[in-house]
Amino acid sequence: MDINNLISHYGYAALIIGSMAEGETITLLGGVAAHQGLLKFPLVVISVALGGMIGDQVLYLLGRRFGGRILKRFSRHQARIRKAQRLIKRHPYLFVIGTRFMYGFRVIGPLLIGASGLPPKIFLPLNIAGAIVWALLFTGLGYLGGEAIGPWLHHLDAHLKHIIWLVLVVALVIALRWWLKRREAKKPQE
Repeated sequence: MDINNLISHYGYAALIIGSMAEGETITLLGGVAAHQGLLKFPLVVISVALGGMIGDQVLYLLGRRFGGRILKRFSRHQARIRKAQRLIKRHPYLFVIGTRFMYGFRVIGPLLIGASGLPPKIFLPLNIAGAIVWALLFTGLGYLGGEAIGPWLHHLDAHLKHIIWLVLVVALVIALRWWLKRREAKKPQE
């Protein structure tokens, strides 16, 4: 079975699962697949938004239930945690939607929000809105990026061979250098 067939059959499920955990890379790749005609753009956006929303909702609920215990384990970061929780209290709308776009907050953000006591009736609609905005933005970027890398993908086999040869040569040079240094170190000092 070829890769295009796999993407066409299982792409949406892979997008939902992948965007639950990581997000941006999977979303960009979904946009590229939509550009290539393997997936439909609106369904990619819906799949990615759904996965992102589910992932953040689960983390939020874990934060509500176990947030205190989880956050106590980060004793060196308590000042930052308190600062983030103050921001959540002051600007819940911005923080919930913005957490998706803050590097390093993708996982800890929803946990902090849940542990802060923000009610589910506020978090859920903001989570949905943030997931839709995030999905549209990154899927759109992937779609636009598909224009640039599309021609390259059509000749993937040729590029893959060059990349494999390059990796092998670099590994060989590193191994040879390591062996020569080790041999030099074993020589008796005069």
